[in-house]
Amino acid sequence: MTISGSSLANIITPSPNFDERTLPVTMLIMHYTGMQDGPSAIDWLANPEAKVSAHYVVTEDGQIILMVDEAKRAWHAGRSFWRGITNVNSASIGIEIINPGHEWGYRPFPEEQMRAVHQLASDIVQRYSIQPYNIVGHSDIAPARKMDPGELFDWPRLAKAGLALQVPNGRLVDPYWTDGAFLLALERLGYAIDDETATVRAFQRRFRPSNIDGIIDGECRALLFALLLEIPEWSAKQS
Repeated sequence: MTISGSSLANIITPSPNFDERTLPVTMLIMHYTGMQDGPSAIDWLANPEAKVSAHYVVTEDGQIILMVDEAKRAWHAGRSFWRGITNVNSASIGIEIINPGHEWGYRPFPEEQMRAVHQLASDIVQRYSIQPYNIVGHSDIAPARKMDPGELFDWPRLAKAGLALQVPNGRLVDPYWTDGAFLLALERLGYAIDDETATVRAFQRRFRPSNIDGIIDGECRALLFALLLEIPEWSAKQS
């Protein structure tokens, strides 16, 4: 089987779990594998009975494995939502990052692995002109179901390179929204808000990983307000 993707991929392990896209690629989704070891995760993603896959897997020692042709729809997002899109698989490239996850002993991502993720993400983003606010984690697009890639993932590294939204710093301003207004603002950023507490936790896991309590407070409001100012169509409405 011939499959195409990033020139950075140094291993090809085709997965049969894909179908045709119905949307152009506008998103990049980060996952962790959440299995006890890397070989088991790769075998599962290549197993037709699994009905799951990803375009890429990045191992802990920095190997990049191509599993699904970028032109095809990999099955990595499941039931999900981001910025009005419900068919996230069709609109995205999925990267699975080897890590046992919260169930099997969640741990920091090694430097070699993060370097490879950084390089791969940069290559994909340049080729598809993906905006930083559309580079998200599985927990962002499915907050009621998923926690990956989790609070230990080095989002600041990617954000510094323009490969994700940066966590706002400096003087933050609390807009004193009601909880309802905060949730509507979360929806404007991109989140589904069906499960309010899960969505707040997902936002905190991504932008305030030191305190994932699911409670809306002044710091959360200030962070979200500052983030929204980075979204062109929203900030234009405020001027």
